[in-house]
Amino acid sequence: MGILSTGSDFFGLDIGTSAIRVVQVRGGSTKSLATYGSLDIDPKIAKSDSNADLQKLGQAVKQVVANSKISTNNVAVGIPSSRTFMTVVDIERLEPKELDRSIRLQADSLIPTPLDESKIDWAMLGQSPKDQTKVEVLLGSVPNSFVERRLDMLEGIGFNVIAFEPDSLAMTRALLAPNTNESRLLIDMGNESTDLVITLNDAPRLIRTIPIGMDAIVKSAIQNLGIDEKQAVQFVYKFGLSKDKLEGQIYGAIHGTVDNLVSEIEKSIKFFQTRYQNVPVSGMILTGGSSVLPEFPLLLANKFNMNVEIGNAWRNIAFNSSMQNDLLAVSNKFTVAAGLAERAGGM
Repeated sequence: MGILSTGSDFFGLDIGTSAIRVVQVRGGSTKSLATYGSLDIDPKIAKSDSNADLQKLGQAVKQVVANSKISTNNVAVGIPSSRTFMTVVDIERLEPKELDRSIRLQADSLIPTPLDESKIDWAMLGQSPKDQTKVEVLLGSVPNSFVERRLDMLEGIGFNVIAFEPDSLAMTRALLAPNTNESRLLIDMGNESTDLVITLNDAPRLIRTIPIGMDAIVKSAIQNLGIDEKQAVQFVYKFGLSKDKLEGQIYGAIHGTVDNLVSEIEKSIKFFQTRYQNVPVSGMILTGGSSVLPEFPLLLANKFNMNVEIGNAWRNIAFNSSMQNDLLAVSNKFTVAAGLAERAGGM
C-alpha cells in the first residue's frame, strides 16, 4: 500500500521531527544492507511548511544521502502518522474494479479531510471478522498539500519519488518476522507522540497515534523536580521508571504521564478485541523511546501479562557481523527507514 508505484532500486527516507534517516538494501527475497545514515535536524524545520524551511530540509536530505553514499536517486518516503489517517473498514464483496469504486465512494464519509484534497489508497486484508458477506479493507488517506510539498522539495533536489508510505506500514514490515500469524502490538514512542499498531497475519488492523512522547515525559521531570531540560533528559534516559534509583524521584515525577500512555495502550487492546473477539494480542514489540526508557518494557510486561520484546529494525536484513554492535545501538531509531527500504515493487 503506497501512494505511488515503485521501481526496484531505491532507498528508504524517514524525515522525523529531530533527524533524517536513510537506508538502502540490495537483493530480492533475502535483502542485505547496502548503506545507512542519519543527520540531526532542528524540529522547527521538520514541522514547518514554509518554503525557506523546506529548502533547508531539502539540503539536509541531500547531505545525509551524500554522506551515506546512497547509490540511487529513487526514494521511498515515509509519511508521519500525524499527517495520515488510517482505518479498517468492511466493504461488500465485489470485483476489484467495482471494489475500488465502492471504497472511493464511501471514503468521503470515512476520512477527515475533503475527498478532493486527499490522496487515498487501500489494501485488501481478507474476510471481515464481523460479517461473512463482506471483506476487510485497510483504508489510508493523506492531504494532497503535504504530499505535493514533499514531492516538489525532493524532486527539486534531484530525487525521483517512487512511493509515499505511512510510517506505521513501514514499521510493521521492519519489526515483524515474515509470516507472523499471531497478533502483535507494536509501540513506537517518538519525541512528540507514540504510534500504536496492532497487527494480525502480518498486516495492521488497528493504528493509533497517542499525543504522549518522550518530550512529555521529560517535561514531567522538569516540572515535578524543578530541574532544567538537560538534567531532565539525562535523568529520564538513565533512571526512567526505576523505583530504587535516586530514591525513586524520577519514577515519582514521570509515572503519571507514563500511566496515561499505558491507559491508552490498554484502551487500544480492548478496542481491537471487540472486533477480533477470539484473537488475543500475544506480544508487544517496542521501538523508539519505548524501547530505551528504563523499566518501561518491564512495566508493560507486568501490566498486560504478555511477552514484551525490544524491536530490531534490521531483523529482516542481512549484514556483516562486524557491523552488529553499531547497528543494534541505533536500531530503535531506524525502524521506519529500514521498513521503507524493504518495500517490494508494486503498490
